[in-house]
Amino acid sequence: MPREPRLRLGLILAALLVAAGAAGAALLWARDPRTGPGDRPSTSTVTRRDFVESLRLTGTVEAVESTTIATPRLTGPNTQSLVITRLVKAGAPVQQGDLIVEFDRQTQISTALDRRAELDDLEQQIRKREAAELAARARDDSEILLAETSVARAKLDTGKREVVSRILAEQYQQALERAEATLTQLRTTYALKRKAAEADLAILKIRRDRADNAMRQAEGNAERMAVRAPIDGMAVIRTVWKSNTMSEVQEGEEVRAGVPVVDIVNPEAMRVRARVNQADVSELRVGQPVRVGLDAYPDLAFDGRIAQISPIGVVSTLSPRVRIFLVLVDIDGSHPNLMPDLTAALDVEIARVPNVLVVPRDALRRDGEATFARVLQGGSSSEQRVEVGSLSAHEAVVTSGLAEGAVVARHVSARGSR
Repeated sequence: MPREPRLRLGLILAALLVAAGAAGAALLWARDPRTGPGDRPSTSTVTRRDFVESLRLTGTVEAVESTTIATPRLTGPNTQSLVITRLVKAGAPVQQGDLIVEFDRQTQISTALDRRAELDDLEQQIRKREAAELAARARDDSEILLAETSVARAKLDTGKREVVSRILAEQYQQALERAEATLTQLRTTYALKRKAAEADLAILKIRRDRADNAMRQAEGNAERMAVRAPIDGMAVIRTVWKSNTMSEVQEGEEVRAGVPVVDIVNPEAMRVRARVNQADVSELRVGQPVRVGLDAYPDLAFDGRIAQISPIGVVSTLSPRVRIFLVLVDIDGSHPNLMPDLTAALDVEIARVPNVLVVPRDALRRDGEATFARVLQGGSSSEQRVEVGSLSAHEAVVTSGLAEGAVVARHVSARGSR
């Protein structure tokens, strides 16, 4: 047979099969007056197992042990913002002492060199001033010694007043007074000169100490440009506000002092920080088991337990009359995808009923005070009245009316659960 007729025959057979399947499904579900054109067939089997009543919470994953590395806060000019020259890779494992982030240190090195040159110059000035003071002290000491000698000689001359003329005796007395006045003046100016020299040296030493402090500060700032990991863990790059959007910090960017750059977290110990409405907090207690799911990774789930419940609530952002309580949930185990800042869904086990029949809630239909389930058997279906016990958001406990293994119809539309 030619290719084109065979192709047309195959398409016709496929269309007939699809039409037959649709007709069969329509025939089966036409018996249920509650189904509509938008409904699709879905069934579930009644199972006997433990029924868990849970409370759904939402929260954010965080590390139990973590530390934040921020841009250093430095003192001095040109220290309000720094440029990142090296940055650890996001998600990289790090050990204590590993280089995490390094900032441009050229400004600090230049400042340190300038202060070093200033310090050396002041050291030279101090040594020069000390040498000049030693020479001046020696010269003043010589002048005082000469003045003391002159006073002693004048005193000897005045001892001759009885054997010399009155005029000569008067001259000797005047010479003694002049020698004593000169000695007194030299001694007085000597002390003043020493105090002046000490003051000059003190000023130079203060300037030297300031230059030394500035140099050490600049050298310390240069060393702080390289930040190392204080603990073992994993590097998580922080996001900052850039160009009207939040994005991760990158090498080459200029960041302000004090801005967090990297978090070092211990991935072996994670927890979830959640907020609980005041109406639900009474259902919680420390130690309750929790099932933790990650919104970003639906296939991942972890066991956990409530570790802490805040005793004091805070005002909700929705209404000042509503209080919100903080709950911390410790997560058991670890995973490479279990990282901080991920949103998580928490199912807290409130109560557990062992060995009961459980069906989805959307398999039940309420009619006044009565509850019904549509049971499928063979090619037919029948609606049976059932008694319901405990309920959760998605499941119900059936106390009578259904047997284990029974297949019930679920009322699920193409647009989702009703």
